[in-house]
Amino acid sequence: MKRAIAVILIILVIGAGGYAAYRYYQDRLAAEATNKLQTVPAQNGDLTATVGATGVVRANQSTLLAWQTSGVVDRVRVQTGEAVTATQVLATLDQTSLAQNIILAQADLVNNQKALNDLYNLDLPLAQAQQAVANAQKAVEDTQTRVDNLNANAPEPDISSAQANVVLAKNALDHAQKAFDPYADKASNNVIRAMLQNKLAEAQKRYDSAVRLLNNLQGTASNTTQSVADGNLAVAKAQLSEAQKKYNDLKAGPDPNDVTTLKARINAAKATINLSRIAAPFAGAVTEVDIKPGDQVIPGTQAFRLDDLSRLLVDVQVSEVDINRIIIGQDVVLTFDAIPGKDYHGKVDQVAQVGTASQGVVDFTVTVALTDADQAVKPGMTAAVKIVVDQLSGVLLVPNRAVRVKDGKRVVYLLRNNTAQPVEVTLGASSDSDSQVLQGDLKVGDLIVLNPPTVFSSTGGPSFLSR
Repeated sequence: MKRAIAVILIILVIGAGGYAAYRYYQDRLAAEATNKLQTVPAQNGDLTATVGATGVVRANQSTLLAWQTSGVVDRVRVQTGEAVTATQVLATLDQTSLAQNIILAQADLVNNQKALNDLYNLDLPLAQAQQAVANAQKAVEDTQTRVDNLNANAPEPDISSAQANVVLAKNALDHAQKAFDPYADKASNNVIRAMLQNKLAEAQKRYDSAVRLLNNLQGTASNTTQSVADGNLAVAKAQLSEAQKKYNDLKAGPDPNDVTTLKARINAAKATINLSRIAAPFAGAVTEVDIKPGDQVIPGTQAFRLDDLSRLLVDVQVSEVDINRIIIGQDVVLTFDAIPGKDYHGKVDQVAQVGTASQGVVDFTVTVALTDADQAVKPGMTAAVKIVVDQLSGVLLVPNRAVRVKDGKRVVYLLRNNTAQPVEVTLGASSDSDSQVLQGDLKVGDLIVLNPPTVFSSTGGPSFLSR
């Protein structure tokens, strides 16, 4: 019995010693683990919140220029890297190699341009039209006077004089007839007969004129004479109206329809002629030259690439989670793998209003304009973009490397009583290195564990056995 008790006592002593040794070893491991923890005191500071993305540099405007007709290249007027202005001609085709419609368009352009110039050059036509109006007005007045005279009684002395002229003219006519009668049957080539016949005709005209004048003065014109006079007056008035309309039309300027038609023909001719050349549609730099003099080209043959490098842009994709934090005008910092050690700056230039979905993720295109680009930055380079969305001052900060996720919640570990204890936190804005603490049992001065262990012992101490 005593022996059994002694054995039990020995076992208890060995077990107690082993347990003490185990505790000593665990405490030593815990102390060593605690010594290995890297800590930093929580503090207030300034925070620049950014949204990061990557994109590719592009020119403000780019285009590929190709021929739109067939022919042989005559001249190439630019070379790669050369700056050009809008509408500057870059290359032309040999005139003898052009299609017939292009050659004929040159003649159409000249003719239609001349016609358009004539429409606007109205000095001489306007003066002529004004003179025509004056002449027509005078004709109306003269004809009206004659019509009025047919129906008005003249003064008695005028009538008496006209009657006397009729008597004298009738007497002269009778004498002329009497002188002609003996030679009436003579040959037509008889000189005396011809002379007497001429005198007879003249006498007849004078008599008829005297009779008409007398009739006019007495207001006894025949119906035929009255009708002819009225007709002449109507014609004179119509001619005056036509002359006045022509003058008014000229004075008002060219017919808009005529101008529009001629301008359309001119533009059509120019468009056809321009097929024989390639011009810059905007100012920029020639970044590719793909033709040489003597090349045979067809519609679609590429000739140049033109880029407007006056402004460089970067298009980046921003998640729907962050897009409402992006506004036009925000500052941007850009870095390039191709240009190490240098930061560039820019501004948010455009923010897409509609997102695009890809594999269940919705992104929005944000365009950034570089503000200090130099010759080292080239279209096609990849840029890392940081959009500054907020500037905070004097806020409680926690290093991003110290934040962990535990049971679906964000936590940081604080060194308290020589042990790393998790504290749940709610974070706000963040930068590359720090995040703003909105809520949590954390205050300035608390020691934040930067490298918390992933497994903890049952006593709460850190363990690196499973790290």
